[in-house]
Amino acid sequence: QVQVVESGGGLVQAGGSLRLSCAASGSTFRINPIGWYRQAPGKQRELVGRFTSGGNKVYADAVEGRFTISRDNAKNTMDLQMNALKPEDTAVYYCNAGDNRDSYWGQGTQVTVSS
Repeated sequence: QVQVVESGGGLVQAGGSLRLSCAASGSTFRINPIGWYRQAPGKQRELVGRFTSGGNKVYADAVEGRFTISRDNAKNTMDLQMNALKPEDTAVYYCNAGDNRDSYWGQGTQVTVSS
C-alpha cells in the first residue's frame, strides 16, 4: 500500500522559516516524490514547487526566491524549505508522489503564519 506522509508543519511568525518533509513508500514500482502543493481555506489547491521529468525545479511565482525544494532519490524523500514566510502562505501543504501507475497524495500538514 502506497503511503505519502508529510511532516514539519506548525505555527510560525511572519518572516520566520519552516522545513517540511515528505516520505513516500509502499509501491511495487519505484515511487518518487514529485512536488509540493498547498490549499488555503476557500481556495483551490495550487502548486508550490515541483520537479520536472528532467529533474529541474519549478516554483510558483508567489514563493520564488523564498522556498526551496530538495529531494533524496535514494530515500524517496523530499523537503520544502520555506523562508521569509508571509501570512498568505498559511495553508495545508500536500506532497505529491508518483510511480509508473498513478499519482498519490499525502494527508497534508498545516502551516500557519501569524502576522
